[in-house]
Amino acid sequence: MLRFGILSTARIGQQAVIPAIQDAENAVVTAIASRDEARARAMADRFSVPHAFGSYEAMLASDLIDAVYIPLPTSQHVEWTVKAADAGKHVLCEKPIALKADEIDQLIAARDRNEVLIAEAFMITYAPVWLKVRELLANGAIGRLRHVQGAFSYFNRDASNMRNIPELGGGGLPDIGVYPTMATRFSTAKEPLRVQATTERDRDFGTDIYSSVKADFGDFDLTFYIATQLAARQVMVFHGTDGFIEVKSPFNADRYGAEEVELTDQKHGRSEIFRFPDSRQYKRQAEAFATRALGGEAEVVSLESSRLNQRFIDAVYRASDKDGWETV
Repeated sequence: MLRFGILSTARIGQQAVIPAIQDAENAVVTAIASRDEARARAMADRFSVPHAFGSYEAMLASDLIDAVYIPLPTSQHVEWTVKAADAGKHVLCEKPIALKADEIDQLIAARDRNEVLIAEAFMITYAPVWLKVRELLANGAIGRLRHVQGAFSYFNRDASNMRNIPELGGGGLPDIGVYPTMATRFSTAKEPLRVQATTERDRDFGTDIYSSVKADFGDFDLTFYIATQLAARQVMVFHGTDGFIEVKSPFNADRYGAEEVELTDQKHGRSEIFRFPDSRQYKRQAEAFATRALGGEAEVVSLESSRLNQRFIDAVYRASDKDGWETV
């Protein structure tokens, strides 16, 4: 069993990741840390976790844990990932793991010198939905892929929410823009060559709240938009010469509908729906990470892949400040 410590009492940990780790076959949460020990103890009691720490440093120094999950504000991800690795702990860090691609070089160096596993928590890469999309594309189910279309939006104008605070790494592209990019790269095994983009920022918060992006992958294009002040929507569509694949609730199936992949094969005149009830992508993520950390074979998101995904986002920001194409 891989023993996890949770670095902070953030909501995403409480709502999704801690229950998933506790439910995993090969992992368990043994400690929770907060800068307020009473909060750490309260959260530990809620999840029947035996140990609570009143500082992050104290938990990292403890031999009660083997790994940490980091759901801190994005601006703190690199700092605490390096500190955890230097303490000899494996690290599963919330996305985005960094705000600039070159920051990930520090994480690769920390991983290598400490011989630990560091992975960005892109839960979609463990979901049966996306494994099925990748399989269908690899098998030529829609012929030659020519276009990918995506959207991810929600409405949030809470000034106290970290997503609306630039100093904490807030903004639409860091929060949700990384999903269409990672999903496309994961399912096609291709990388973007250049991008065009427009981005709008909130006048009060200063964070990016809307982006429209076109990316050239050579063999196909990806177009997507993301927004933090639009009605909630998620969709991904892969369009080929013989048909198309629509992912009905691609990222947060529990909130946006059923986990389904619909294949329309016009060449052979057939339509097929693949349903994945309760695929529990966070549990699968925890189990894959634990398997790899414990020396087994499992596919996880490498830091090298994370760096490529962040290069994509970095290029979107640059492209938003100019007309025409920007090289990734």
